[in-house]
Amino acid sequence: MRTIFSILSIIFMSCMSCAQQTESEVKAETSTTNKYTTVAVVSDLNIPWGMAFLQDGSMLITEKTGELIHFKNGTKTNIEGVPEIYLRGQGGLMDIKLHPDYENNGWIYISYASPEGEGNGGNTAILRAKLDNNTLVDKKVLYKAEPNTKGGRHWGSRIEFDNEGYLYFSVGDRANRDVNPQDITRDCGKIYRLNDDGSIPKDNPFINTANAKTAIYSYGHRNPQGMTKNPSTGEIWINEHGPQGGDEINIVQKGKNFGWPVISYGINYDGTAFTDITEKEGMEQPLFYWVPSIAPSGMTFISSDKYPDWKGSTLVGSLKFEYLERLVLENNKVVKREKLFEDIGRVRNVIEAPDGYIYVAVEGKGIVKIVPEN
Repeated sequence: MRTIFSILSIIFMSCMSCAQQTESEVKAETSTTNKYTTVAVVSDLNIPWGMAFLQDGSMLITEKTGELIHFKNGTKTNIEGVPEIYLRGQGGLMDIKLHPDYENNGWIYISYASPEGEGNGGNTAILRAKLDNNTLVDKKVLYKAEPNTKGGRHWGSRIEFDNEGYLYFSVGDRANRDVNPQDITRDCGKIYRLNDDGSIPKDNPFINTANAKTAIYSYGHRNPQGMTKNPSTGEIWINEHGPQGGDEINIVQKGKNFGWPVISYGINYDGTAFTDITEKEGMEQPLFYWVPSIAPSGMTFISSDKYPDWKGSTLVGSLKFEYLERLVLENNKVVKREKLFEDIGRVRNVIEAPDGYIYVAVEGKGIVKIVPEN
């Protein structure tokens, strides 16, 4: 039986959310445009997590179950040499990213659930490797979060490079919200920054903090599964899953605390409250949040001239509601939300590729390309 305090807390949180929503939330509108449609590019994929395009236009695709696929000229080839994957819950083979100077150095970066290290289970790891005749070679683990756990939730994990060549990646709180996110001496619930060889940048915010994990760049995160670079500013943007309500978009900032779970616009899945505040001094407010949750996944900015009426917008995939959401921004404020391709399926990833087209990875289907209507 709920206590009076619990009931009052829920009412308070609901009122706070409603009050905040009138200021920061914009109701999602169903798209009425018929300018664009989708065409299938890669079919018969289970959970395509990551996509990366090679110089010849072919594609590297990660399947969460552990397969790294090279898709070229309509043919799928499995890449050999993939590291051991700890497949559990939301964890598996996750993101893939090419080095910004891939043409000259050939480095590929992969995030995955790894069983390496002490203890049973696994945690998120970042691997650097090269591709040689459909085999990963010169492999090196750049970072492995600790400790291992058999839990299946909140692994993160996306990868991005900034304009200076620093490598960013996310690791979720591993569903241990009361221990990991607010403690910089522990992994998980963080955004990390490394040099491209895995070394720690000398200007990382906690480089001189006793016992801190010095790869940490920001903390107080729940489960960031979207990460992209804003092409206009060079900033790293993320989206992250909230609990029931309170999914967020944040701009990663050096040394900042993004509040989870001390502040949140969400509640527990059973409807109870775990915090009674949405703001606190020393903790960052989200650029935008969703109530109810959409379960955000991949994220990209539109800079291509192929979509003139969408240029400058942000796209975010919705796992829960199975559509692509377009966010129109003005001065880092969302002024319009638009639902695109409703019922397309669980959108796991979305990227703007080097050819200027937007590619969308859909669970249980494959990868589609957004193209103008004929």
